[in-house]
Amino acid sequence: MPKVVKLESIAEIHHILDLPGPTHPLITLLDTREERVNLSRLPVSYVTTLYKISFVSKLGGQFRYGQGFYDFDEGSMVFTAPNQIVGSTAIYKGNEGYSLVFHQDFIQGYPLAGKIKQYGFFSYASNEALHLSEQESTTVSSIFTIIQEELNSRIDDFSHEVVIAQIELLLSYAKRFYKRQFLTRQAGSNALLQQFEALLDNYFRESGPVNQGLPSVQFLAEQLNYTPNYLSDMLRSLTGLNAQQHIHEKLIEKSKELLSTTNLTISEVAYKLGFEHSQSFSRLFKTKTKASPLEFRQAFN
Repeated sequence: MPKVVKLESIAEIHHILDLPGPTHPLITLLDTREERVNLSRLPVSYVTTLYKISFVSKLGGQFRYGQGFYDFDEGSMVFTAPNQIVGSTAIYKGNEGYSLVFHQDFIQGYPLAGKIKQYGFFSYASNEALHLSEQESTTVSSIFTIIQEELNSRIDDFSHEVVIAQIELLLSYAKRFYKRQFLTRQAGSNALLQQFEALLDNYFRESGPVNQGLPSVQFLAEQLNYTPNYLSDMLRSLTGLNAQQHIHEKLIEKSKELLSTTNLTISEVAYKLGFEHSQSFSRLFKTKTKASPLEFRQAFN
């Protein structure tokens, strides 16, 4: 496995790419249409303390994400947050597009600093990239162009605000376009929902809770080859419930079944469902049903 390099500043990235110093120490826009911007100079694997939004308008190679490589379609976007493993192109043949890289400090003091962690796609995997239509690509390109013009001019308080506003606009469009992507892949999404439900049912049927504890979003996502955030967002687009809420619904369904058809004590029911403490089970049950497990059993009987 290649050594993972840590890059902590915009200046470091410019130095590795053999580019002039950045016009702003906390943000840069790499335009790969420019001949001097050769992303293959970057380490094979690296971690940064920076946010990165990449848009590929023309593909000429492969992009490393995590432990593997990904062949992006033209008109694809990928979003990475601080402390994720990313890397250079494996084969560089002249990709075209943009990579906006910025430090967390660039957005400090703006509402975006608090909101950015709410965008789940910053922790999607490469096979969950955003694939844009021609019209969507045009929209995204226009936003990158505005950011580029602002960064190439003399940075002042107004340009800082303009760039922040454009980043927010870019993220809002990405959220909309991902929702469209979920919907246009409806058949696959419905299959995912069925697989998710089957996986949950199988987990309870084969005594998974007793052996491994409560089913987690991380575990279920790994079984389905998705990241937790992508799985939750996909399910929410279909049912209005994220993955954790689906797990809770299944727990309540199974607990009602046990409370109404067996003589197990409340503690035994909690143990059978994977709870370490019966109080946690009782609390969740009452939150979801407005009755305690004992009250439900008495009312049912």
